[in-house]
Amino acid sequence: MILARFSRCSYTWSVSDGAPARAVAKRVPTLLDERIKVLQRRAPIQVAPGTSLAACLLAIQRTGTADSVIVADGDGRLHGVLTERDIVDRLVGSDEDLSRPVETLLNTKPHVLHFDDPIREAVALMETGRYRNVPIVDDDGTVQGIVRPQDVLRYLAEAFPEEVLNLPPRPHQQMMETEGA
Repeated sequence: MILARFSRCSYTWSVSDGAPARAVAKRVPTLLDERIKVLQRRAPIQVAPGTSLAACLLAIQRTGTADSVIVADGDGRLHGVLTERDIVDRLVGSDEDLSRPVETLLNTKPHVLHFDDPIREAVALMETGRYRNVPIVDDDGTVQGIVRPQDVLRYLAEAFPEEVLNLPPRPHQQMMETEGA
């Protein structure tokens, strides 16, 4: 009875003609060819080699937004990355000694990117390699930053402000009549 009454409402959904979606789809490939240096990024959490696992966990907890720690020497050269996945897979529920140095869990050969690499490469690593945080280094291996999925999404959203802000709850459908007060 309720469903029958609902289906007789004065508004209905219809599939949009897709013109705005096509316009956006045309621009996305060129946006992904832009260089990583155009992304707004947060500075990574960076610790020195020998830092305890406990200190790394506290550093992640303090920021509230990070989920990885970059380990770099005094000159800023990348030694590796400790990710949230490493922590969950190997520390949670175990009796690991958190006073041990970060090197005991560190990924010492993480994939890295450079500022001149296209955003497309970051997206490919995140999609196919399941990397959420990719360090950015210069030619000497010195850490310059980190790129996260949020950075890419923010960049794309800023490229299409009107489309994102006016996006209906179900983008493939449009209301026939306006709704609300």
